[in-house]
Formats: sequence, structure tokens, C-alpha cells
Amino acid sequence: MRWVLFQLHWFLGITAGLVLAVIGVTGATMSFEDEIMAALSPGIVSVAAPFPAAAPLSPDALIARAMAQRPGRKVVSLTLSSEPLHAAQVSFDPASAGQRRGESSYIDPYRGLLLGRPNGQDFFATVRQIHRFLALPGYANGVGRTITGISTLSLIYFALSGLYLRWPRQPLNWRAWLVLDLRRTGRNLYRTLHAVIGGWVLMFYLLSGFTGLWWSYDWYRRGVTYALTGQSLQAGQPRAPRTPRADRVAVSMPPLDAAWKGFLQASGGRFSEVIVTLPEGRGPVRFRAQLPHARFERMADEIQVATDGQVLKVDRYADRALGKVLVGGVLDLHQGSFFGWPGRVIMALTSLTMPLFAITGILLYLGRRRRKKALAQMQPLAAIEVPADAWLIAYASQTGRAQQLARQTAIAFEATGQPVNVLPLANVGPDELSAAPRALFVASTYGDGEPPDEARAFVRRIMQQAIPLGHLEYAVLALGDREYPDFCEFGRQLDGWLHERGGRRLFERVEWDGDDVQARHRWAEMIGDLGASRHAADLSAARFDSWRLCERRALNEGGPGAVAFHLAFEPSPAAMTSAEPLSWEPGDIVEILPRQSSQRVAACLARMPDVDAVEVEVEVLAERLATSDLPLVWPLALTSAAALDALVPLRPREYSVASLAGSGRIELLVRQAVRDDGEYGVASGWLTRHLAADGEIALRIRPNPGFRPPALTAPLILIGNGTGLAGLLVHLRHRHALHAAASWLLFGERSRTHDRFHQQELDGYLSAGSLARLDQIYSRESDGGYVQTLLAVHADQLTEWIKDGATILVCGSLQGMAPAVDHALRLALGDELIEQLIDTGRYRRDVY
Repeated sequence: MRWVLFQLHWFLGITAGLVLAVIGVTGATMSFEDEIMAALSPGIVSVAAPFPAAAPLSPDALIARAMAQRPGRKVVSLTLSSEPLHAAQVSFDPASAGQRRGESSYIDPYRGLLLGRPNGQDFFATVRQIHRFLALPGYANGVGRTITGISTLSLIYFALSGLYLRWPRQPLNWRAWLVLDLRRTGRNLYRTLHAVIGGWVLMFYLLSGFTGLWWSYDWYRRGVTYALTGQSLQAGQPRAPRTPRADRVAVSMPPLDAAWKGFLQASGGRFSEVIVTLPEGRGPVRFRAQLPHARFERMADEIQVATDGQVLKVDRYADRALGKVLVGGVLDLHQGSFFGWPGRVIMALTSLTMPLFAITGILLYLGRRRRKKALAQMQPLAAIEVPADAWLIAYASQTGRAQQLARQTAIAFEATGQPVNVLPLANVGPDELSAAPRALFVASTYGDGEPPDEARAFVRRIMQQAIPLGHLEYAVLALGDREYPDFCEFGRQLDGWLHERGGRRLFERVEWDGDDVQARHRWAEMIGDLGASRHAADLSAARFDSWRLCERRALNEGGPGAVAFHLAFEPSPAAMTSAEPLSWEPGDIVEILPRQSSQRVAACLARMPDVDAVEVEVEVLAERLATSDLPLVWPLALTSAAALDALVPLRPREYSVASLAGSGRIELLVRQAVRDDGEYGVASGWLTRHLAADGEIALRIRPNPGFRPPALTAPLILIGNGTGLAGLLVHLRHRHALHAAASWLLFGERSRTHDRFHQQELDGYLSAGSLARLDQIYSRESDGGYVQTLLAVHADQLTEWIKDGATILVCGSLQGMAPAVDHALRLALGDELIEQLIDTGRYRRDVY
């Protein structure tokens, strides 16, 4: 639905939008037509006071003097003003049967001299023809009227569809509607101008559109008349709106003295201007008396008087039903004069903005076409020619660790002069496998034994083939996490497939878990035996630096779920003086070495029966316990010496960085984990509860190339839940700082009342336009659901964003959210498109 509305919006925008730009400018030009011509025509529209002072001529006298100056012509209408220095107006019958209107002229109300037409009348007549019919042949009966009618319908569609397309998640947030951020540049500025100013003028465009149709379609005029008045307007009846003053024509017949007296008696002489239409034959004289201080021309009493002075009908403005007032004042509504001077000014200004929408709309369209063309023309880089005996080193990485180890391995071989060809597994095909005599594969496992996203294409396209690999000697370094039952599963599958295809193992598979020292040494030893340098590349992970806790703040106390905390760390002086600069990119990860709480360490020490007999000092033993993975229940029979031998160091915990490197601090979102026995999880409990204020932690930054920012010129869709907001927030901050293309955040949590993490900051991005859309959902609310629910609801918009070149980033929980979001995306976009997005790096995940 949304996609269809958008396509029609832009199509009409680059066609009817150009016509509306012309209509808008000409309409604004005519807004003050009478005032402009009066200013240009002193001595014509206005007259000098007579000297000596004299009364104006009577209507009969004015008509007689006018006809004397135009022999053979008859006056059909007369306009008189209550202002003593305003000229009167007369209109004559047509000079010939082929003419539509006769001559009109201003006339001196004191001397009866014809003053002629005002300066600029021909100009405004041309502008009016352009405004109504584009000055095309046929005028009201030509194609011009059809084009302007369709364009007017398009204006109504633009207003309503534009309102729907930009409807914010928080419609009561006035800043999202009205604030214009002129700091933006390029496409972002065009989009802001188009959307925000469109919100300003929405109601005025709807008024212009619905009233403008009055002159385009007879059926519309008849229908509106019947709906508002209950009276039928037959086809061919005169239209209610007036013609410009200088162009009025009617049928007249003097004398007027008796009728004039009858009018003055019926009106009480209260008028600012009166238009007298003279009868043809024996009909009544018609008077339209504009009320004093009237806001608009049709704010007038209508009076019919017989030529003998008898008042036949009085239709007072004050007694008219609203429907009749609206029908009679359609032109005044269209011009804004129905609302007085402020209305005229506003309608003129809003009409002048119509070219803005045509220009920004076309620029947005052209930008969109350029992006699509660029995406379509993107070709993979030409393969680099490598020696036939080069080592193929292929990696399958989800968070960047496998890529890092593959490059370190390549450095070790290059140090001894051996050629290497390092490729992501997604770029390895039958040709690469057939050409390589020897290969090393560094493969991580993602989720529940799945291949990393970037390796899915290899599994789908290559591992389903029976490719003969009898010539290939290979080895596999499998990365994984022993806490998961499918530890190193993809590495094992890859190893098995290579062996089944005839490949010969150079050595048995090495399985690596985090900072597994033994696995690291074994891999370095094995590749050393193959000729790589054991010293050229450091296969160990980066060192830890000391960082100080500078802020800890609970975000959702009292909510239905575990408490989430905002944490901020600053580097210690030692870290700041390090030779390596403290820097990271959006999407990167921090690894933190947690510690056991002092209470837990004391409890373990208390249960050691021979603690006093331990050869090491108690403080040293306590430190070993604090940095080790302790069993939930310490066995009473386990001696201290045996404990020292059994202790396994705590593994680093990974967290997404929410802050930009320029801030100088690392910000995290961490949720407290509570075990079944009521104890806090080791890492989350230490960070959120046990770590002292200003306490120091051991932290290191690890690159995560698979979750780095996409191109700033492309839209970005961010999807996540819970503390996964951290990995998405850093991208929002990055794009806001660099005025990137629009972003859309879809986020799920439990409680609308408690779990609105960083809501003020998100609202700020929404108001600024950095965040084009913000969709939030809460699972514990009566109208709630999960983030995958939002994807189903907004499937049409999702499809449109992807067609515009958007990249999808997903961050949050591996259990539940990640597979459910993947399933929802595949339902909305299709498996084939999802696989294409994965292959081209436009669907990336960082889940835990």
C-alpha cells in the first residue's frame, strides 16, 4: 500500500507538479490584483477631491454621461463605492454579437468622465488565463482546463498521501512536524524542505485544491452546491464566483432613481461598495451591497428592487445558511480573502511555495535514480592475479575475529617469502579451489551452529556441489564458543566437506575458543611447520588497557524485566599514553575481563579446608579466584592446591560500543543477568553492582568489520531489541554527525513506561530528521508485540526502503529475536532477495 502511494506520489510530482508550480506562482500574483492595479493607476482607480466640494452624481446621471461618451452603447452595470475618492465603474454591452463581454471603464463619480482601464489589467488577464487554462487554445473548453483540473486533483492527492507517507511514530511530537533543520545538505536538505514545509502548508493546499476544482469540473460544482445548499445547480447556470471587477457584464435599463431610493431604504445606506445590475426588459434591478468592513467581496446583502422603487427581495448575508455562504464565496475561499487580509497573505505565500515542492521533488527523484543506477552498475573488483603456488587463506567471519586471524596468518607466511591469497569465504568458488594447491580456512560459527552471514553463499552455492578436491592440501582453524552446544559446528562442517571431496589434511583441525592459549600456540606451531614465521605475526589478541568507570545509571528500574544500565568508561592515564591511539569505528566491540565479586571469593576461601597451608599467599589466591571461572557450589572436599590446578581464567565478555570515538569515552548498555539461585551473572553483576564508582576495568577494543557503517548516501534500517540498542545507537550518532541519508529504527522492549532507553536522544534525532522513522513496540503492553511484528506491519515500507538502496543492520539477542527477525524479513522480502542482501553486505547482524 505505502509503496503504491509513494510511486504515484513521485510520478505525479514530476508531471503535474510542474503544472502546479505555474498555477501556484500565477495564483500568488493575482492575490493582490486590485491593490496592485490601484497603485499603478492613480487618477484612474482613484480620483481627486472636487473643488469646490460637491456631491457625487446620481446613478442615472453617471449612466447618462457614460453613454454620451460611447454613443450607441448601453450601460449594463454600475459599481459605486462609499469611499469619496474611489472611482466608480461602468460596463457596456458588447459592441458586436461575437464578443463575450463589452468594454468596462472607471468613471469619475463627480464629473462623469470615463477614466479608462487600469494599468496592468491586460497583464493580469493573461496571468488569469495561464492560471486557469495554461493559456492554451480553447480556454474553458480546451485541453488547458483538463490539465489544470487533473493537476488540482493531484494537489489534493499530494497533500493527503504526503501526510500519510511522513506520519511519524509520535504524531503528538510537534517538533517532528514543524522544525526545519537548515544545517542539512544535499538530499537530506531537499527531503527536509519537502516534508516539513509540506506540513506547514498542508491545510492551505487542501483548501486551494477543493475550491479550485469548482472551475474545473461542472459535476463537482453541481455536487458541492447540492451538498451545501440542497439546491440543484443545472448545467450551464452561471457560476457563483464573481468575475474580476473590470470584466463584469450584465443587462441594464434606466431609469434608476426610484429603484435607487428603494435600495437605500432597504439597506439603510450601509454599504462599502454596491454593484448595480440593470435589468433587460421589465426585470428588477439587482443590488449587491458589500457590508461595511466586509472581509471579502461576497460578504454582501442581495437586494432586488422594481424600477418603480418597490423592494421585491432582500437576502441578507447575516441570515444566510453557512452552506450558501460557502457556495457564494468559493473564489474568496480560494484566494484566502474569506479570512480577511491574513488569509490572503497566507494563501499567497503558500502558493509561492509550490515551485519549491516541484524542485525538491525532482531533485529527490533524480538523486534516487542516480543511487539506483550506481547500485546497478556496481561490479565486483577484478580478481588480482596471484602465483600458482600461493597459499589460499580463506576466512568466514561474523564479528571480525576470523578475518583478523586470517590476516595475521598471512603475515606469517609473507614474512618467509611465501605468496598468499587472502579471501573471504564468500569470494571462494570452484575456480579458486581448483587453482589452489594448499589452503588454510579460518571459520567462525554463528548462532546455533550456523555459518557466518558472509559464508552463507559459499554453503549454498559451493558446498552443495561435488567438486573434486583431490589435489588440495588444507587445514581448518575453527572458532567458536564452548558455552554453546554446537561449538565450532561450521568449522567442523567445512572440514568434513573438504575431506569428503578428496582434500588432504595438513594437520588436524584446531578449535579455538576466545583467548584459548593452547589453541593459539598449536595453530602457530602448525603453520610454523609449514614454513610460516613463528615470530613475524602476533596471533595473540590485543592487550587489555585500564579504563575507569565514570558513569553508571539504571535505565528501567521498576520495569517487568531485569534492570538495564547505561555505563560509561574513560581511559586511565596509562591507556592514554599508550603508543597505540584509542580509536574505534561504529560497530566495533569491546571485550571486558570481568571479576568475581569479593563476596563470592570470600565464600570460596571459607570453604577451603586447608587455606592456611597453601604455599602461595592468601591475597594471591584471592586474586586467582577473582579472575577465574568458579563453580556455582564449591566442593568441600576440594583442597586449595587442587583448586589452583583446576582454576580456569574467566573469558572476556563482549559488548557493543554505543559511543563514537570522538567522545573519548566508551558507553555500553548492560542488562543485569540473574541466575536461578538469585546470584548475579559474573560480568553483568560486576559491571552494574560490584564494580566501585571510579573503579577500573581491563578492556580492549576489537574491530568488527562486518558491522561497520554502510555508505552515508544510502538509507539505513536499524532493527534490534533490548540492550542491542547500543550497537544501533552508535550508527545513529555517526550518521547524525555526518548528515547522512535517512535512517529508520525499529526497536522492541517490554514496557512502554519503563523501557524507553535513550528516548530523549532518539526523539531529538527524529525531530532533526536524522531519524526518518522510529517504530517502537513493547511486548508486555496490551497492544504490544515483538520487533518482528513491526516488520510484518510495515512490510510495504520495508520493501520501498530496500528498493532505495537501504542496508539492514540487526543487533540484539540471538535467542528469539534474531531468528524471528530473519524469518519476518524473508516473509516480507523473499529468500532470494535476503540472500542477495547478505552477499552484497546490505544485511548485517551483530547478535549475542
